[in-house]
Amino acid sequence: MLQPKRTKFRREQKNRMKGNAQRGNQLAFGSFGIKTLENCWLTAQQIEAARQAISRKMNREGQIWIRVFPVKPITKKPLDTRMGKGKGDPYAFVAPITPGRIIFEAEGVSLETAKEAMRLGANKLPIATKFVVRRDYVE
Repeated sequence: MLQPKRTKFRREQKNRMKGNAQRGNQLAFGSFGIKTLENCWLTAQQIEAARQAISRKMNREGQIWIRVFPVKPITKKPLDTRMGKGKGDPYAFVAPITPGRIIFEAEGVSLETAKEAMRLGANKLPIATKFVVRRDYVE
């Protein structure tokens, strides 16, 4: 699973996700991509499940880029624990996603294959997304 090698602090505050993505909102590597339309926290498991679905549909041809990385630790208190006694222990890492963010990019396959692969990958994600193509793309 994706997670940082080390972090400065074990726990982090929740923070708010408002506005649209200011960076990571343009295709940078490939000709096809998935762009988000909502904001959410993507877990490492969700990112990996989508990556596997895309990779399998493309028959491991072409290249895939993952444009997000889970760096935010999420804490959880044990079950049957009373309120108080401090913040819980970290149990997962998430990537905060705002609308307009590119999550995956692909290159080296046909438009139809890429569209179907990205659709299968998007089905693994908990948010609404759309398929985007590079402006200067020609078949």
